[in-house]
Amino acid sequence: MSAPLMAVYGATGHTGRLVAAELIARGRDVILAGRDDARLRAVAEELGGGPRVRVRQAALDDPAALRELAEQATVLIHCAGPFTHTGQAVARAAIDGGCHYVDHGLEQHHTRWFFDALPEPAARAGVVMVTAMSFYGGMGDLLAGAAAAGLTGIERVIAAYAVSRWRLTAGAKATAELLFADTRRITYEDGAERIGYVEPRNAVFPFPPPLGPRTMIAPVPFPEVVTVPRHVRTRRVEAQLTAHTFQEEHVFTSEHVDDATRAGSEFTVAVQVINEHGNQAARVSGRDLWRLSAVASVEAAIRIADGRGPGRPGVYSPAEAFAPGPFLRDLERLGLCTLVLPEAAMAR
Repeated sequence: MSAPLMAVYGATGHTGRLVAAELIARGRDVILAGRDDARLRAVAEELGGGPRVRVRQAALDDPAALRELAEQATVLIHCAGPFTHTGQAVARAAIDGGCHYVDHGLEQHHTRWFFDALPEPAARAGVVMVTAMSFYGGMGDLLAGAAAAGLTGIERVIAAYAVSRWRLTAGAKATAELLFADTRRITYEDGAERIGYVEPRNAVFPFPPPLGPRTMIAPVPFPEVVTVPRHVRTRRVEAQLTAHTFQEEHVFTSEHVDDATRAGSEFTVAVQVINEHGNQAARVSGRDLWRLSAVASVEAAIRIADGRGPGRPGVYSPAEAFAPGPFLRDLERLGLCTLVLPEAAMAR
């Protein structure tokens, strides 16, 4: 049996290069894919890897090339945002080509489309598809699954992101502009999804020391409102982001900073799961949210390729696809973060 072949779509972007480098470092066979053949070949040369690395040009408006890419791959990791524009073409190609799929999407409507449109096609094709395996959205979903372990009667889940020194790529900047301009936001209240305009507000989230309470933008249009209710029975889900994150100098003019500067982000993601008896919390802290996101998607793809993913084909959120406590602990063991989890999370 041949070794699993891992495709990275959007391999010339910052996240794509990090994903490809991690796969190569783990001895995996990799296809670097995207629209620009010359840039793909330059990245392949930069990363090394020799005969384990090949290049495949496949533009978003070339469904035949995308399908041929998927037919060659065991798992396709999609890194090219904004996923509002790129997600459907690559996801459908993965189904048509019969390969498993992981993406870094964080747009709410992209995530909702996945769960609305793709479960039956994915099941027929026999593929596993994990969406929202990103820092924003993915960490909140995994932590919510961990924090909710053993609890019943849950009233509210809050995913709070404290981020400093974040430097956006061109793709991330375009995604942020789309997210915050969208007036048809998805919310989850009273046990049901709603779509419509949401008046933003300031809130205070009680991060533990050394951060302490922080002023937050609430709600922010992250995908937890779609993903968390799939595996946590609750009446309300909300994501929040520290107000200072987008107020920092250069955050929206940082597309061309070097990799070392971009790696300087600092983060804490904390999730509170609240019921009538109190709350249970989980959190992750560290540096370089880009690398955490990239390695999380690699961990997901390798688990799927090696037969350690979900037992059935279909569409999954991160915490549906993998036991969240052990998955997060593996990220911690790789030196990517520091975790605080309830004991019950590791029993799942």
